[in-house]
Amino acid sequence: METVISLAKVTAELGGRPVLRGVDLTVRTGEAVALLGANGSGKSTAVRAAVGQVPVTGGEAALFGSPVRRFRDWARVGYVPQRSTAAGGVPATIREVVTAGRLGRRRLRPLGRADRAAVDRAIGLVGLADRASDSVDALSGGQHQRVLIARALAGEPDVLIMDEPLAGVDLDSQQVLARTLRAQLERGVSVLLVLHELGPLQPLIDRAVVLADGRVQRTVEHPGRLPETQTACHPPTDPEPSARPTLQTGIL
Repeated sequence: METVISLAKVTAELGGRPVLRGVDLTVRTGEAVALLGANGSGKSTAVRAAVGQVPVTGGEAALFGSPVRRFRDWARVGYVPQRSTAAGGVPATIREVVTAGRLGRRRLRPLGRADRAAVDRAIGLVGLADRASDSVDALSGGQHQRVLIARALAGEPDVLIMDEPLAGVDLDSQQVLARTLRAQLERGVSVLLVLHELGPLQPLIDRAVVLADGRVQRTVEHPGRLPETQTACHPPTDPEPSARPTLQTGIL
């Protein structure tokens, strides 16, 4: 299987403070990998290093075999940041926000029939087809998260990277996310998730990587075969310093 995401001995700093201290991580085609750990363990910094939002100070981060610093094919990457609102206070409908996720494939060309079909498909996958024309301002927190996921899926990415997709999300939305991820894995999409606990996603995860103090503490293969109490981490309190993202309006 192709290596989709690779972190090899990656180190990174935020504000001059070491956050990652030699992290190794590999995600291959069609795999679902979860990053677990308490607040401040470096989970969000690791995924942001994987997409080039945090510069690495040592080691190598690569996407599809290319160093992240030289990677340009961002249409292959669907990224859902942590705790971001769907439209950032700008009046917009669900369809308009999700359509933004298709623009990475079109660049300056107008959207065509296939693009509109991909947008409709993505909205349907997250269970919001009947509300596509509604304003995102009218949505709950869990529904906002669904819109962000649909925006990433609209680009039909080869890898889906999600930072805390279950944080503050109701049970119905968690179940929708689990069904959506299962469908993506069945079509060979790779998935990397930052989680505090696996919850309803546990049966889908091929490998759980537990971080502590910026290092890989342990790796659990096929955690779906284990009791959830053996894979859960402390519940979230305040966000990690590395997990306060700037507003994301497109795929990246």
